[in-house]
Amino acid sequence: MVTLDASEVFGQLNGEQFKALSGIARERAFAAGQEIFKEGAAGDGLYVVKEGLVEISGILGENVRHVFSEVRPGDLFGEMAVLEDKPRSASATAKKQTTVYFFDRAEMLKLVERSPALSLLLLREISNRLREFNRQYLREVLQTERLAVVGRFARSIVHDLKNPLNVIGLTAEMAGSEHAPPKMRQEAQARIRKQVDRISDLIGEILDFTQGSQSAVVLAATNYGDFLQHLLDELRPESALKSVFIELESPLPEIKLLLDPKRLRRVFYNLINNASDAMPRGGKVFLRFQCTETEVITEIQDTGPGIAPEIAGQLFEAFVTHGKAHGTGLGLSISKKIVEDHHGWIEARNDPGKGAVFSFGLPLVRR
Repeated sequence: MVTLDASEVFGQLNGEQFKALSGIARERAFAAGQEIFKEGAAGDGLYVVKEGLVEISGILGENVRHVFSEVRPGDLFGEMAVLEDKPRSASATAKKQTTVYFFDRAEMLKLVERSPALSLLLLREISNRLREFNRQYLREVLQTERLAVVGRFARSIVHDLKNPLNVIGLTAEMAGSEHAPPKMRQEAQARIRKQVDRISDLIGEILDFTQGSQSAVVLAATNYGDFLQHLLDELRPESALKSVFIELESPLPEIKLLLDPKRLRRVFYNLINNASDAMPRGGKVFLRFQCTETEVITEIQDTGPGIAPEIAGQLFEAFVTHGKAHGTGLGLSISKKIVEDHHGWIEARNDPGKGAVFSFGLPLVRR
């Protein structure tokens, strides 16, 4: 139990001021679970808890009651009713047997008008309440955002795992057929092994992204044409399952570049799978290459609807997406990092009437 003169707010008043305040105090008792005042009711005055516990809550969203705070002995609540003649913005309920000091609004206003010290104490208390409410709100917003980020990561991972798992499933089904010849089973085993490696690489990339890994990138001189040929042999059957067909518009560049083949392969998978997602009824993906004195430029173009204007300027930022049920934009963020780790660049544009074009440049090996 806390007497009025021991309360944190009103205990700071001098003798005369406190005597005037205590003269208008009225004790009220409430049983556990009893409502003290209701959201929307007229503001009749303020309260100080003498003993017990009071819960302050309000309705948010679709009739969901949210608890804002708990008021303990010595603390006041309902103070906004003294300053403004408006309905209550929250409800107060006794959590257990509770006794309060009640101060009628009209009588309290008369005291406030005569006592600058009381006015200042109330103003400080309201300021502290607003600060605490802001801190609580920010904590809840951050928690909500964290949960949303986890959800977006989960959707991204499921989306990216779906393609290799589909290939594994179809391949295993064909290889498991009673009439499958030994050669088909050997090819199926190799294809499944590749998809398992792909899943492992994907998980590694996501872990690097989420942990902000700064591990050194090991680049080795690699024939870009050979790399591309092996990659197309993997990508074409998978894309054909979605009625998406990959066509070369220029010869594969037979030139050596400094590459990390496993990581760079991820860029092609991301870009071509994104193109396939943008063409649910099927279409074509065109690859073309241009060699300059300093770099090789690779362009990947699809016959889809193009890049939405809403996200054009944020395309390579994490979680930026538009019009896709499962994608999050995480794949493009990873792709950008991979290309930059190869000391290259990546960009995107629309070719009016012809779909989206993703271009990236990789530097030539310096002799």
